[in-house]
Amino acid sequence: MINTKPNLKSTFKACLYISPLLIITCIFTIWPLFQSILMSWYTRYNYYTGQVHALGWANFIYLWHDATFHLAIRNTLIFVLGVVPITVSLALGIAIGVTRMTHFNRLLQTIYFLPFVTSSIAITMVWRWLFRFDNGLLNTLLNTVGVHPINWLNDPHYSLFALIVVCIWHNLGLNIILFLASLSQIDHRYYLTAQLDGASNWQQFTLITWPLLMPMIILVTINAIITNFKVFDQVYALFNGHAGPANADLTMMYYLYQKFYVENQPAIAAASGVVLFGFIIFLTILTTIYLRHQSRRFWEVH
Repeated sequence: MINTKPNLKSTFKACLYISPLLIITCIFTIWPLFQSILMSWYTRYNYYTGQVHALGWANFIYLWHDATFHLAIRNTLIFVLGVVPITVSLALGIAIGVTRMTHFNRLLQTIYFLPFVTSSIAITMVWRWLFRFDNGLLNTLLNTVGVHPINWLNDPHYSLFALIVVCIWHNLGLNIILFLASLSQIDHRYYLTAQLDGASNWQQFTLITWPLLMPMIILVTINAIITNFKVFDQVYALFNGHAGPANADLTMMYYLYQKFYVENQPAIAAASGVVLFGFIIFLTILTTIYLRHQSRRFWEVH
């Protein structure tokens, strides 16, 4: 049955099975996205009555000249470049370490997964206590080694770093589980053969683990890019409803929130959302092409 050629009847049955999910996706994802793209072109628009009086490029021109939006793009790119590589690398390293442990590996998997199933707001509130200037755990530890306390959440030089640390910790759980699932599918005989040939641990990783994990690495990287481009909860909770000191933690998603809910400019917010969507699509495609090219080159060489 699995290898039978699909026909009109089987395709219709498949569509019926997935129709509830398709309906939900169209109502809550596709339609709002379509409406946001349309709204980004409304230059004279009453959000409450739905009346559109003019269309044009004015919203995008506004964003082009808005220094605050430029700052949001800069902060978002720095944030994503800081979080994604470290998250993927740490998750892969921890997953490999857990698979090599003979004891307590199930317990460790559960512990590492806990941050993912815990509310991001609750997690961020705990990190606010850790980052406190007075009597915070991190500054207390630094004080024991002779380092002066750092005002992590109120100093523009450190606040973005604090946000990066929080999001790396929060995103690790799911990525570790995904890598563990993928590692469990690699035939252990590959490693036994490599050991008989005298391959070192690094050679086993580069010649066996890395190429065979490439599909999962691509998936985890793309998911991390999309997730961290849309960071909002952690910013809002970590800085008590603000975008950090001197907007040092203003992200594109937080900029959209400010324009829509605070400044009551839905068309500008929609335009910024379209730009954010464009960034995500561009970097997703670029990352996928690069990783697949590296994987193809590896198999051609070997």
